[in-house]
Amino acid sequence: MLDIHNRTTPVTVPQGASVALLSKAQQTAEYWGLPFVANATQGLVLLQSEQHLALKQLDEPKVGEVLVDFASDALTFRRLHGGGKKEAIAKAVGLKGQVGLKVLDATAGLGRDAFVLASLGCKLQLIERSPVVAALLADGIERAKQSGELASWLPQSMILQHGIAIELMNDWQAERPDVVYLDPMFPHRKKSALVKKEMRLFQQLLGPDEDADLLLKPALALALKRVVVKRPADAPYLAGLKPQIEMQGKANRFDIYLIVSHKEDAS
Repeated sequence: MLDIHNRTTPVTVPQGASVALLSKAQQTAEYWGLPFVANATQGLVLLQSEQHLALKQLDEPKVGEVLVDFASDALTFRRLHGGGKKEAIAKAVGLKGQVGLKVLDATAGLGRDAFVLASLGCKLQLIERSPVVAALLADGIERAKQSGELASWLPQSMILQHGIAIELMNDWQAERPDVVYLDPMFPHRKKSALVKKEMRLFQQLLGPDEDADLLLKPALALALKRVVVKRPADAPYLAGLKPQIEMQGKANRFDIYLIVSHKEDAS
């Protein structure tokens, strides 16, 4: 069931790259099982620069590159001024006064929701099955180690696994998470700037998660307290199963499935 079609996305380097950068790009390609092309000039690639790893459509120079930067202005502003534990996602996972709530983000993507929860004191384990997306996320976590504000907590609070979430949850060997968080890819129709830039590349790379419904059963069996599913506001319930709680927003909603023994924790 592993989505392997994006393993054809090559790793490449900018024109005139140094020998050291070429070597680094080759190591990245080998680690993630991706091809390496030294002089790619077209197509969707992982571009290894001196600063970061990024997803780039070489044929469309006006389309920006996609990378994971936890120290970006946008994420820094959200971390400092986004509402803290009053944020919708914090309420959805049941984050109250406790420290160290264990959350498994089984569809990690670019890790933004996981980052918000980690910044609020949660301990995140992340699963990403696409080797391309996992490479981007791992690069972002690694670069966070060099950021003064993030280095002291982020690398220890966001632990990444590359694999198939359904299989990993069914054969979970570590301590069980309090919460399993699911945000499977869903076809995007709105023409926002994000869709034009990042989501368009992601749809091209991954497409929708056609097996998303299969995530819910193992998630419910694994979570100690609740499963939280992020969905577009008008999307059907995952696996057709109605949640106990729906938190409706303008563009998205959180469907919350409470584990029987913890229904008293509803918020």
